[in-house]
Amino acid sequence: MTTTAICSTMIEYDILATGSKGNAVVINNKILIDCGVPYNALWPYVPGLKIVLLTHKHSDHFRQSTISRLSRERPTLRFGCGRWLVPLLIDAGVPAKNIDILNDGTSYTYGKLCTVIPVPLVHDVPNQGYKIHFPSGNKMIYATDTGNLNGVTAWHYDLFLIEANHDEEEIKRKIKEKQVEGQFPYEKRAAWTHLSVQQANDFIYKNAKQSSVYVYMHAHEEEEDDADNSENTEV
Repeated sequence: MTTTAICSTMIEYDILATGSKGNAVVINNKILIDCGVPYNALWPYVPGLKIVLLTHKHSDHFRQSTISRLSRERPTLRFGCGRWLVPLLIDAGVPAKNIDILNDGTSYTYGKLCTVIPVPLVHDVPNQGYKIHFPSGNKMIYATDTGNLNGVTAWHYDLFLIEANHDEEEIKRKIKEKQVEGQFPYEKRAAWTHLSVQQANDFIYKNAKQSSVYVYMHAHEEEEDDADNSENTEV
């Protein structure tokens, strides 16, 4: 499911997929964040892309076949990522000269397009999110697959694409039920590797302004592990 919207500060975001089956978001038709979907889902955007920002190696965020074809179709396209993804990008056929290693807390300016500031995220593999500042003065943050956002701020940002994977009380109930039945609960891992709705709300309320827009990302579904019910809300 694709969600297309323009927030009140004129940041256009197209959510091609979010959840355990795949993740990919296109910003202003030029910036791709995560690439965990089939190439066909991307092809309408491919000609306009300027940069691909990648977060971590899990296949729902890093689909090697799509990245490989994207690099072939757009041989000058830039790929920004943490150092840990460089070998995987090279294995996918991305030329080393097209890869920008992005370190947490450092600002990287891409001409008149935007400035990217990576932020550290807590997961079971190395991971990072991204703050993106635009020449217009608008700002956004993208953060998924993280146990917390400790030390991260996005004061008065315009757009928040923030994981809200589970409800804390509900996931505790499910863990207890499955443990009683002798099952290993998936929810136990999700509770410490993914942000809860309560954590997401706390972060947004501490940082948002009245006109800010936020979208709940990567929501956990018991049956589908899918997030087609992503919510777009003004605060």
